[in-house]
Amino acid sequence: MSENCWLVKSEPDTFSIQDLALRPNQTEGWDGVRNYQARNFLRDGMKKGDPVLFYHSRIKKPAIVGLCSVVREGYPDASAWHRDSAHPDPKSTPENPIWYQVDLCLKIIFQSPVLLENLRKDPQMQEMILLKKGNRLSVMPVSTAHYRLIMEMAEIPINSELA
Repeated sequence: MSENCWLVKSEPDTFSIQDLALRPNQTEGWDGVRNYQARNFLRDGMKKGDPVLFYHSRIKKPAIVGLCSVVREGYPDASAWHRDSAHPDPKSTPENPIWYQVDLCLKIIFQSPVLLENLRKDPQMQEMILLKKGNRLSVMPVSTAHYRLIMEMAEIPINSELA
C-alpha cells in the first residue's frame, strides 16, 4: 500500500461516486478545486497509485462511500481557463496555471458506507482532519492508521487488492 492516503469530498448532486462509475474506464479528472491548500495536495502530494477515499458531503447522512486510486498525477486544471466552466478563474492561464487536478479511477463502491456520525463516535478517529472543526477542504490527507480503520469499518480487508 502507498504511504499516502487521501480523501476527496463531493456533493452527490454535483458529482457522485455513481457518476464516477459511469465514466469511461470509471476514471475522471478531479477538477474545479479552488482552494490553495487542496490545490497543493493535488499538485504536489497525490501520487499515482495512492488510495483515495470518496466522501459524499452536504447530504442528510454524509459518508465515505467508496475507494478510488490516483491514476494520473497533478496537471493543470483547464476548467479554470474557460469562462463557461463551473469554476472559471481568469488569473489562471495555460502559460501560468494556478489550479491543478488529478485523475481518479474507481476501485469499489462500499456496500456499507462509513457514516460521518460513526467516525465522530470512534475515539481512534478524533485526530482525523475531516473531523476537525472548521475544516472545509475538499481534498485532504488521511493517515495510514485512519485509512486502515475506515477500510475495516467498510468491511474491506486490508490485505485485499483493493486496500
